[in-house]
Amino acid sequence: MNYLKYTQYIYLALALYCIYDGIVKWNNPEKPWISFFFAAIALFTFFFRRRFAAKMQANQSNKKQD
Repeated sequence: MNYLKYTQYIYLALALYCIYDGIVKWNNPEKPWISFFFAAIALFTFFFRRRFAAKMQANQSNKKQD
């Protein structure tokens, strides 16, 4: 379960890449909106996983104290 702490940063890297891809496609005839959509989803997933990991850590520390 220790690896879950670090996998959330993959979503952050994916979001940064999608934002970069959207900016590059901005003046091209390709539509950049799909890249920005995936960036928004990746950012949401990053913050969701981060909050979930914090809750799990707090839950485990509460179990150890009991």
